[in-house]
Amino acid sequence: MDTKRLILFVVFSFSLLLLWDSWQRQNISPSTDASDISQDGIPKPSNEFVGKADLPNISSGYQLLNGKTIEVKTDKYNLNISEIGGDIRKLTLSDHLADNYVDDYVLFSDASDPVLDSLLYVAQSGLLGKNLPSHKSKFIFEKNSYTLNGKTLSVPMIFNSPEVSVKKTYQFSEDSYLINVRYDIQNKTQSTIAPRAYFQLIHDGDSNQGTKLTPSFTGPAYYTEEKDFTKFAFSKTEKKSFTHTSNDGWMGIIQRYFASAWILSEPISRELYAKKVADNIYAAGMLTSLPSIEPNKNISFEVKLYAGPQSKDDLVSAAKGMKYSVDYGWLTIIASPLFSVLSGIYKMVGNWGISIILLTVLIKLLFYPLSAASYRSMAQMRELAPRLASMKERFGDDKQKMQQAMMELYRTEKINPLGGCLPILIQIPVFIALYWVLLGSVELRHAPFFGWISDLSVKDPYYILPVLMAASMFLQTKLNPKPTDPLQAKLMLWMPIVFSIFFFFFPAGLVLYWLINNILSIAQQAYVNKKIHAETLKKKGNA
Repeated sequence: MDTKRLILFVVFSFSLLLLWDSWQRQNISPSTDASDISQDGIPKPSNEFVGKADLPNISSGYQLLNGKTIEVKTDKYNLNISEIGGDIRKLTLSDHLADNYVDDYVLFSDASDPVLDSLLYVAQSGLLGKNLPSHKSKFIFEKNSYTLNGKTLSVPMIFNSPEVSVKKTYQFSEDSYLINVRYDIQNKTQSTIAPRAYFQLIHDGDSNQGTKLTPSFTGPAYYTEEKDFTKFAFSKTEKKSFTHTSNDGWMGIIQRYFASAWILSEPISRELYAKKVADNIYAAGMLTSLPSIEPNKNISFEVKLYAGPQSKDDLVSAAKGMKYSVDYGWLTIIASPLFSVLSGIYKMVGNWGISIILLTVLIKLLFYPLSAASYRSMAQMRELAPRLASMKERFGDDKQKMQQAMMELYRTEKINPLGGCLPILIQIPVFIALYWVLLGSVELRHAPFFGWISDLSVKDPYYILPVLMAASMFLQTKLNPKPTDPLQAKLMLWMPIVFSIFFFFFPAGLVLYWLINNILSIAQQAYVNKKIHAETLKKKGNA
């Protein structure tokens, strides 16, 4: 394989892998069945969970009803909870800034406006059964605002009717992104009630989908021990809903850096679902049956809502399988260990940029045996360059004789012309895995390095790192064997510029990794070139 083909192959392979990874992230298909969701947003369970006679009266068409909201403030959240259904209509994360680096990050919002491209993302829960409150029913709060001043904070609300009394309580804990939701249901009638409960997230189909150059996934995701972790695009539910029945697992919505999920800890039967409920509006949630309530008796049950960052420790403590919501793509088997090592280094040095540099050194040491063999082969090819040029002049346009003479020369000198390719090809998966680590790890979001690099997860604002990387690639070409073909030689000079164009739009942390990798490669290759050149001169002296 000549130099021109090698470079083109590397560029093509890298581009193809990124395209394939992006396609996979957007085209994972869910399983479906005949179950559906009513168009007003109230779930319509399968017959396994509830008969049609038990469904509440519903209006036609989806509508997010407006009502008074109360404010809740904790060490992790600022929330607005509506009196209509007790929906969480707005939720901002106190420890995470928005993309403008000023405001708190908005995870939930009901301020949907297609013109302003604003977010619709709310958490709802309710009961199914005669006279039971759904997310469209009105609750009464005790206060207009709540603030966490200790370890826990309870926010109760009441629904009263002649038939039932329902108390719904949100409980927040210090230093936790898990919100506990408790229902206390009292049956005031002389008949047995068989309630069912549902918990769902409503989301629009456009927000948080990334850009064409750096696409990111936003859509429903679920985990069960039988199915493991599965995600799929909202568009997959356009024509047919998704449902899956299980005795364990959670259902949620994941996006770049953040996730939300309804979690039932007890091993009880549940029906996970996702469905289009209106034009460009989707629901993802779960249904479950509750114990029957005898006349004048009451029951209680609890469910948890995770709403927060995709930080490893928080996800692991939230629920089994939540850690898979970090969107590393199909190279998770490489990306996950890379992040573990990277975060371990960060705990020691306290700077993610320095951590990336040290990780690069470790990766370079890991690949050192392969790199040494590669650079030795390339150095040997460099020493043969004058002889190859002489052969080209001798054979002219007779490519067949030139090829035969080259192969004979390689055999005589015991050189493998493909020896320089392997380390490059092996590093491509590592490079792409680190790419997704930097794109998908919330710990690296807004992480500063030094000077002008204030966020390693976005592109260099002044393109200094990409320019330095292009210069390092140009220097590397000078250390490589010079192609005998003048066209290939010109191509080798242009390739650093062409290839580095990609890096102008990549996260600064990724460019930093590749720049440091190039610098280490240049040092290693220069050393090997000098060593092989000395060996060649010694051979000539002994001849």
